[in-house]
Amino acid sequence: MNTKLINIIIRWLIIIATPFLLTVVTMRTVIAWDSPSYPEFEYGRIAPDRYGFTDQERLDLADATLAYLRHPDPAEETIIMLEELRLPGTDQPLYNDGEISHMLDVKIVADAFKRVGWILAVIVIGGLAFLLTQPMTRTLGYKTIMHSGLLTAGILIVVGILIGAAWNFVFVQFHEILFPPGSWTFAYTDSLIRLFPEQFWFDFGVIWVGGILIEGIVLAVIGYSLLRRAS
Repeated sequence: MNTKLINIIIRWLIIIATPFLLTVVTMRTVIAWDSPSYPEFEYGRIAPDRYGFTDQERLDLADATLAYLRHPDPAEETIIMLEELRLPGTDQPLYNDGEISHMLDVKIVADAFKRVGWILAVIVIGGLAFLLTQPMTRTLGYKTIMHSGLLTAGILIVVGILIGAAWNFVFVQFHEILFPPGSWTFAYTDSLIRLFPEQFWFDFGVIWVGGILIEGIVLAVIGYSLLRRAS
């Protein structure tokens, strides 16, 4: 395989992998968001729980749920963190069996995203290091950064339009792809919906998509600036 073909393959691997890498990194960043946590930020914007949680109770329970998602151990070992949670002032479990099953799936998917993220990071960072450290391919590396950012921004503009125009469709399709059918729908009185209502997820989606879009634009600008300087 000749050198030119190798460079082209590396370039396209980076361009294709970048939007997915930024998707994973941004998702993990929002999950890790703390002091104040993302729920604390969000609960200041959305309506209080209509079924009895006080603002502080809802915040404490949401943060405890996120602590489970952040935990480095596998879902099967850490699900007890949710099983031990109780409805405030009672001995009843906070989450029913269906909710526990879904949260088990959620952490399995989130942890898988994290593992995939490391692979994507190796592809993107390693590939760029390969192109940028060689004088003959440095300009190609700059173009790759710019085009990676442009592709990311283009994809996210389309996704943002879909979220704005057809949020319910996007929300359903996202869950249908990642989770078994029927395993992620709950009653309005269930704790998962009380803690994380639809508006919570709509705002999460906007922040997630908006963050990736900004990252893509920044990458495109950096690549363009480096290219202009080199020329």
